Amino acid sequence: MKVLVTGAAGFLGSHLSERLLDSGYEVIGVDNFFTGTKKNVSHLLKNPSFELIRHDITFPLYLECDLILNFACPASPIHYQRYPVQTMKTNVHGAINMLGLAKRTGALILQASTSEVYGDPEVHPQSENYLGHVNSLGPRACYDEGKRAAETLFMDYKRQYELNVRIVRIFNTYGPRMAIDDGRVVSNFIVSAIKNEPLTIYGDGSQTRSFCYVDDLIDGIIRMFKQDKVTGPVNLGTTYEMSMLDLANLVIKLSGSGSKLEFRPLPQDDPKQRRPDISMAKEFLDWEPKITPEKGLVSTIEYFKSVI
Repeated sequence: MKVLVTGAAGFLGSHLSERLLDSGYEVIGVDNFFTGTKKNVSHLLKNPSFELIRHDITFPLYLECDLILNFACPASPIHYQRYPVQTMKTNVHGAINMLGLAKRTGALILQASTSEVYGDPEVHPQSENYLGHVNSLGPRACYDEGKRAAETLFMDYKRQYELNVRIVRIFNTYGPRMAIDDGRVVSNFIVSAIKNEPLTIYGDGSQTRSFCYVDDLIDGIIRMFKQDKVTGPVNLGTTYEMSMLDLANLVIKLSGSGSKLEFRPLPQDDPKQRRPDISMAKEFLDWEPKITPEKGLVSTIEYFKSVI
C-alpha cells in the first residue's frame, strides 16, 4: 500500500512515517518545512520505500496513493498564533486539496483533528458528541476553528461523494522529536529543567491536561485507518490527568534539575481542563494508552538532553 503522509517532517508525522515503513508500507512524505524539520526524517531518507517531497498542501498535489494521512498544520500555540492566516489556510485549503486527491484516486483519507475543537470545555471528560465551547474570534481560533472546518469538509465529502474518510481527535501528545521552541508545556518544562532555569506556570497551576506518549498515539492512528466499523471522530489520548503544577514537579524530579517554579497570568482562552472520554476508541479500536507518564517523560527528557 502506498501511503501519503502530509506534515511528514513534523513531530507526529515523522513518527507515523517511521512506523508505517517498519510495517512494510511505501510512504510518500509531504512537508513544506514551515514548522517541520528535515532532521526528523533524515534517518528515513536512505529507505527505498520512503520519498520526501517539499510541498505546501494549500496548493493542489497530483500523485497516486492508496491512503492519505493528513497531519499538515502548525500545532503549537506559538506557531499558529504567529501565523494565523497560514494556519487557517492549511486547515481549510489543505483539507480541500487532500480530499480532492482522495476523490480522484479513490484513497482512504484520515484527518488528524484535535481536542482543541472542544475549546475550553464545559463538560468533563470530553466525549465525541460534545459540540464544544470555542471562541471563534480569539487568538487560538485559527487552529480551533480551522480544525472544526476541516472536520466539516471531511463529513461533507463523505455525504456528497461517498468518500471513505476517518477522523481522529488527538489530545495532548509528547515524546522525542518535539520542537524545542514550540511553546508546548511538556517541551517548555523539560528544556527549562535541563538548563536549570525556572519552569513557568500560568495561573495557579491547577489547570489540567492528559498527556499521551507518542508511541501509544501512533498505535491508535494505525488501528483507526485499518478498521471499517467507525468513521469518527474518535478521541485518541490518555485518561491519566494531571495538573500543570504536578507535571512541573515531576519533570524536575525525573530530570534531576535544580529549577524553581515561576508563576505568570493565565493566557486568554487557555482551557482549564482537558481529558478525553476514549470509550469509542476502546470499543471500536480495542485501544487505550499503556505507557506511564514516568516512562514516557524519561524517554523524552533523554531526547532533549541529546539535542540541547
